[in-house]
Amino acid sequence: MYLPALARDLYKSQKEVEVLEQQLQDAATVVKKEELKDQLCQAKAELEQIRKVMEGRKAQSRASQHTQRSIF
Repeated sequence: MYLPALARDLYKSQKEVEVLEQQLQDAATVVKKEELKDQLCQAKAELEQIRKVMEGRKAQSRASQHTQRSIF
């Protein structure tokens, strides 16, 4: 995946986690809180997955810059 697209996905995912955390704080009922906790857990897992992909992509990009290429 293209790095700027990953950055956009990372930003969206971070915002989703922030919104869910705020909604969880504002939730009035236990049922709503449990539902939001489940959604928040999934959103955090997705965020972590995107971060790992992005870090791997950056590491791969840096490694390719330092490898010597054959001129033949």
